[in-house]
Amino acid sequence: MITGVKVELRPVSLEDYKRSYEWRNDEEFAKMAAGADLFHYSHVSLDQIESAYEKEIKKLDKREKGEFSIYTRGENSKHIGFIVYREINIVSRRCTIGMGIGNKEYWNNGYGSDALKTLIHYLFQTMNLNRVQLDTWSGNERAIRSYQKCGFVIEGRLRNNSYVDGKYYDTVVLGLLKEEFQY
Repeated sequence: MITGVKVELRPVSLEDYKRSYEWRNDEEFAKMAAGADLFHYSHVSLDQIESAYEKEIKKLDKREKGEFSIYTRGENSKHIGFIVYREINIVSRRCTIGMGIGNKEYWNNGYGSDALKTLIHYLFQTMNLNRVQLDTWSGNERAIRSYQKCGFVIEGRLRNNSYVDGKYYDTVVLGLLKEEFQY
């Protein structure tokens, strides 16, 4: 378990993964989390979720990818989302991260920012990475603000790279270096 101020990052259980069924089939959450990939991220069955758990979580090689459940801290701890690192390059000491707070009761309350900072601290201090990056579609303004609050800098835009709700959006690429990070 990796502990932050407001959250704990825990290994993903089957029950956690099954909980994502509700979130991934919620149009608002799925659109924010997946953007242009909405068509294959959402509208999934519980059987597909369970099958993905067997393939993606149980056989996870943490040298390549790590996924955690985000839980609130405290006596009545609650599972509220997921956070992942992937595309690790051990020579360049970098990776890509992504996250989603599926429980809307916890949106706009700093839980996502705390989860990001907690994972980034782990990646920089424990795994000795030097750079983390992420991207999202430009219509996901809340996520971009959260990323910038954590110290990420917009490094580029891929123009009209994401097609969401009948409209083209840029893909915004953000990065953070170890020397810039403040926990």
